[in-house]
Amino acid sequence: MAVEIERKFLVTGEGWRSGAKGQLCQQGYLSITNEVAVRVRILGDTASLTVKGMGTSISRPEFEYPIPLTDAREMLEKHCLKPIVEKIRYHVVYAGNTWDVDEFQGDNTGLVLAEIELENEQQVIESPPWVGDEVTGDTSYIEINLGITTYREWRTFV
Repeated sequence: MAVEIERKFLVTGEGWRSGAKGQLCQQGYLSITNEVAVRVRILGDTASLTVKGMGTSISRPEFEYPIPLTDAREMLEKHCLKPIVEKIRYHVVYAGNTWDVDEFQGDNTGLVLAEIELENEQQVIESPPWVGDEVTGDTSYIEINLGITTYREWRTFV
C-alpha cells in the first residue's frame, strides 16, 4: 500500500525564497468523505488524480496517478467542489531534505506552509530557520479544508 508520511509547518520570514523557483498548483476535490478524498491537481504542466485515505496525524494511505492535462482542466472547471485551491509550490533543499513551500493564492492569500515528506514516522529532521510552528495535526491547515472554509474566512474569527 502507498503511504504518505508528512509533517506540515507554518513558514516565518522570507529566508526560504533565496534561489527558490515555484510552479502554479491548482487542485480541486471531486469527492470528500470521512474516509477518503479524491483530488485533481495541476502542477506546472503535469496533472494527477490522487486518492487520500484517513490515517494517523502524519501517515495516511495515498494513491496518485498521472492523468492528461486536458482532462484535469475539465475536471477542475466542471466537476470539482469550489473554490479551487491555488498556490505556488516551491521546492527548497535544506540539510539534505527537500521541503515543499506552498504560498497560497486567492482566498487563501497570506498563508505560507512548508511540508516535508518522511521515509518513516520516526525520521529526525533538521528544521530550517524559516520554519515556524508545526501544524501537522491542526485540521484548519489541511488543503481539503482550505477549499471548504478558506484562510481568509477562518482568519477573520481569530
